[in-house]
Amino acid sequence: MRKLYTIITALLLTGCGSDNVNMKKIIFLHHSTGYNIWTGNTNRYLYKITGKGDVEKYFDKHNRTHSTNYQIVERYFPKLSPYGWSNYPYDYYNIWVKNAGDEPYMEEPTLEILTGEYDVIIFKHCYPGSNIKEDTGYPDINSSEKRVENYKLQYNALKEKMKEFPENKFIVWTPAVNTRALMSEDEARRTREFYDWIMNEWDEKGDNIFIWDFYKHETEGGLWLADKNALSPDNSHPGKEFSGRMSPLFSRFIIDVMESAVD
Repeated sequence: MRKLYTIITALLLTGCGSDNVNMKKIIFLHHSTGYNIWTGNTNRYLYKITGKGDVEKYFDKHNRTHSTNYQIVERYFPKLSPYGWSNYPYDYYNIWVKNAGDEPYMEEPTLEILTGEYDVIIFKHCYPGSNIKEDTGYPDINSSEKRVENYKLQYNALKEKMKEFPENKFIVWTPAVNTRALMSEDEARRTREFYDWIMNEWDEKGDNIFIWDFYKHETEGGLWLADKNALSPDNSHPGKEFSGRMSPLFSRFIIDVMESAVD
């Protein structure tokens, strides 16, 4: 009897015989635009009470229906202090490539840390990243200036870094953009140039990096965040109705990536 008890205890401690064996953990790194999609149509007061937005509820339903154990969490990245409220290509490059390692950089987790805890890492940039300046002809990977020439170098370095973790999967959002009132046509065209480069050159089939095309949904084929999809023409956050439509599409894409249903 004592031997049987010992075996059962060992199984419980190692997670054998429990759902923990099949648990897949996902983290969504974002700021305010991502938060709106995360909560979707969920009332903000209800969200404070339940702690669950549309994305989490989608995963809960999928887990119940398909007997899966996908656990998704969100996190502001980087947080306001001490690093600062910037999540553009330079910042991911700075934290994950330039300052890579097993220790956090300015209290932010490196990929070495994140990949040890999560199976899938999702990240995005906020819409000020679309206020892109003209190229200088002298690209600088260590520059925080928002220029396509710098973005490309930083994205290439990020791609090589993510490939160092073949057991993990990464989901990258295409650029979030401003409304027409908050972005010049030149800036909009540069953002489209960067978007086209991501989709047609940077993205590679068969690797561990997947693209969720948020830009396509926001712009609906135009150069700007469509006013009807924005909180208002003067506010480039996604509106409630648009966020509610995007939450299930985003959630389904994550699951498809996890189940190898997309390249």
